[in-house]
Amino acid sequence: MSDILIVDDERDIRELIADILNDENFQTRVAANSDECMAQINADPPGLIILDIWLKDSNMDGIDILKTVKRDNPEVPVVIISGHGNIEIAVAAIKQGAYDFIEKPFNIDQLIVVISRAMEASRLRRENSELKRRDGQMAEMIGSSSAFKSLKSQLDKVTRSNGRVMLTGPGGAGKEVAARYIHTNSGRADAPFVTVSSATVEPERMEEVLFGRESPERGIESGLLEQAHGGVLFFDEVADMPPGTQSKILRVLVDQQFQRVGGTDKVRVDVRVISSTNRDLAGEIAAGRFRQELFHRLSVVPITVPSLDDRREDIPELAAHFIEQFNKTQGLPLRQLSGEAVAMLQTLVWPGNVRQLKNVIERVLILGPEKGDIEARELPGNDGPAPEDGRVVLSGSLATLPLREARELFEREYLLTQINRFGGNISRTANFVGMERSALHRKLKSLNVVTTNKTGSRVAHIDEDEPSEAHGG
Repeated sequence: MSDILIVDDERDIRELIADILNDENFQTRVAANSDECMAQINADPPGLIILDIWLKDSNMDGIDILKTVKRDNPEVPVVIISGHGNIEIAVAAIKQGAYDFIEKPFNIDQLIVVISRAMEASRLRRENSELKRRDGQMAEMIGSSSAFKSLKSQLDKVTRSNGRVMLTGPGGAGKEVAARYIHTNSGRADAPFVTVSSATVEPERMEEVLFGRESPERGIESGLLEQAHGGVLFFDEVADMPPGTQSKILRVLVDQQFQRVGGTDKVRVDVRVISSTNRDLAGEIAAGRFRQELFHRLSVVPITVPSLDDRREDIPELAAHFIEQFNKTQGLPLRQLSGEAVAMLQTLVWPGNVRQLKNVIERVLILGPEKGDIEARELPGNDGPAPEDGRVVLSGSLATLPLREARELFEREYLLTQINRFGGNISRTANFVGMERSALHRKLKSLNVVTTNKTGSRVAHIDEDEPSEAHGG
């Protein structure tokens, strides 16, 4: 529990208030003038300040201190006390941000009630600030690749509106992070962000979960729609929503009202709806599993969240972010990635996308040493010990090919991996592999490797329409 700072130039008053509050299990400290008061606030902000308006032999009076506290520590409530109280002073204090005003000589019961309420307000403010901080972390967008910048640009545009957004992309790519980013940077940031896990709620309970229930035995139980009033309702993996619920959600979006299960009254809510899916909704509609009218209502602004494969340039930045995050939240070692580990992460296959990368980083920090760089050998997919003589172990398929074909296959896969690692940037790839840019272009052409635009990045692939010049010559 945070403590209470009592500021009064009269020693008897300070000690009396402190004794009363200590008997009520509050922790207290005292200050006799403005200098002592500000020194204590700067050293460790209290949960609440009880402040006398008139302070003898002080550089600042109570109103000056109040203004300073509200400027530098706005979350700390201040209760003003004065033996010269009048309505003008009370109004002036409240206008400057005071929580309440108590006149001397004060009633002990009144003092305890006001302090209890103020401390509860202080606790709620701290909890709200902590929740906002956590939401801010969960909504943090990390990256600098062209695919990421394209995504963030689209998200920034929709934060300024109330339009319904449909986020598409593979599992683990960060669709919920994108949804939270929209919420955190919108005019609804102070209102709730409520998630509906369409895939995990049992179909027979979906309506009760969404709309709530009314019954004589249990009264009114609000559902997720009511809980999201004023804020954002996020339908996670909306394609998994039961067909019966889809029609009722459609009606809510049209009418802006609904009935609780077992109830008769209409309930009106103001919510912004954001949805996500990793499925092809056009295919789901064609198969009769998703209502076309609902799709059009939910997908006013469609935004694609790219896979991690489409933004490999962001992997080092994401990994460093996760390392710092795990250090702050779990106390895991604050290590750095070696150059070889970065290269390995950028060349691995990531079917689980950003979520899988985060899990890999957590696993490495838990199982690895306390200090030193994270080395490539600690990463999954590279678990086997390297041969002591530095030899490279060939895969079975490569080892069975003639030298010319094996060399071509190796060069093609190696260059594909490096180009995709650097987001299709030929100059950076050439610099890394140690080739002139023109020589790399010639080599890629001979191996039938081409680059095409995809989700804001250039992605390399094999052109199957042309025969390999290596085979033809």
